Amino acid sequence: MTIATMRSALTQDDIRRLVRGDTAEARANSAHKICRRIDTMDLSPEDKENARQILDMMCSDAAVLVRRALAVTLKNSPKLPRDIAIKLAKDIDIIAVPLLKSSPVITDEDLVEIVLAGSSEKQVAIAQRPTLGEGLTEVIALYGSKESVEACTLNEGAAFSDDAYAGVLKRFSNDNDIKSALVSRSSLPMHVTEKLVNLVSGELFDRLVNTHELPPQLAIEIAAGARERATLDLVEQAGLSTDPERFVQQLHLNGRLTPSVIMRALCLGHMTFVEHALSELSGVPRTKTWLMIHDAGALGLKTVFERAGLPSGMFTAFRLAIDIYHKTEMDGGPNDRSRFRQRMVERVLTQFQAIPRADLEYLLEKLNAVDLARESGVIAA
Repeated sequence: MTIATMRSALTQDDIRRLVRGDTAEARANSAHKICRRIDTMDLSPEDKENARQILDMMCSDAAVLVRRALAVTLKNSPKLPRDIAIKLAKDIDIIAVPLLKSSPVITDEDLVEIVLAGSSEKQVAIAQRPTLGEGLTEVIALYGSKESVEACTLNEGAAFSDDAYAGVLKRFSNDNDIKSALVSRSSLPMHVTEKLVNLVSGELFDRLVNTHELPPQLAIEIAAGARERATLDLVEQAGLSTDPERFVQQLHLNGRLTPSVIMRALCLGHMTFVEHALSELSGVPRTKTWLMIHDAGALGLKTVFERAGLPSGMFTAFRLAIDIYHKTEMDGGPNDRSRFRQRMVERVLTQFQAIPRADLEYLLEKLNAVDLARESGVIAA
C-alpha cells in the first residue's frame, strides 16, 4: 500500500493533508480515514510494510490530535504493528490509555514494563483490560497504585494467583475500598475469605460471610454467633462449598446437621449437599445413597431417610421435594440457578403446605429475596 495506491482508496487530498496539512485537525482527520482503510483492507506483505511506514509517520507527528487519532482508531486492531503500538503506549496518557485498555498486539511482557514505569492512569487502563494473566495481575497487585489495584480487583477477567491475593492483603489491609472490591469478586479462594474475615467489619463483614465460601468450622462459629453480628445462612454456605463432604462432616460434629437444614437445602436445590448429608447420617456410602435417592424408587428413598434418623412426619414433604427437583430443570441461561431455585421454592410451597412453620417462613423469605433481586434488575425475569 504505497502512497500512490492509497490514492485509489482515499483521495489525493487525504494524503496531502496527512503529510502537509496546515492544521493538526486536518492531519488528524486524514489519519483517522487512512487508519480505517488500513484496518479494513486485505494487505499483502508488501502492503503491510508500506502501511507500517505510513503509520510510523503518524506516530511521529508532533500534534497530539494526530497521534490520538491513530491510537483511538486502531486500539482494537490486530493490524497495528507491535512496535508502533508500544511507542504509542509509552506516549502521554491521553494517547496511551485507549491502546492499553484493549490493544491485542501488546503482550503481557510489554504491559508489565509499563506498569512498573508508567503513571497510575496507565496502570488503571491495563488493569481494566478484558483479561489479565496471573503474572500481570501479580505485578499490579504488588507494585501498582491503589487505583489500579482496585480496578484490577473489580475486574472479573483478571486471574489472581495466591501471591497476588497475598500482596493485595498485605499492602491494603487497612483500605476499605480495596477490601470492598475483594468482597465484590464473584468468587474468592477459601483461605482469602478466611483472612478477610479478620480484616472487615459491619456491612462488609456480612457481605463477605454470606456470599463467599468459608472454612466449615468458621462458618459454624459465625452461624452460632461467635463472630460479630452476621446472620450466616448455613444452607447457603452448603451451596457455596467446594468440599460438601467435609462441610457436612463438620456440621454433624457440631450438632448442626439438623433435619431442618437438610430440608431447606433440598428445597433450594442443593442436592449434592443433601446426598452427602443423608450419607453421613445413615452411614451409607455416598454412591449408594445417590442411587437410593434418585434411582431406587420410593422404597430406596424411604430406607435411606429412615437410616439417617430423619423425622417420619417429614418424609412426605421430603419425597415431594425430590420429585419436584427431578421435574425442574435449569434453562442454561444467565442466572438460571436463581430461576431454578425460585421454581423449586414456588412448587414446594404450592404443592405441600404441611412444612414446619420455621421452614415455611425461611422458604418464603428466600422467595421474596429472589423477587426483590428481579425487581432491581439483578436477576432477569
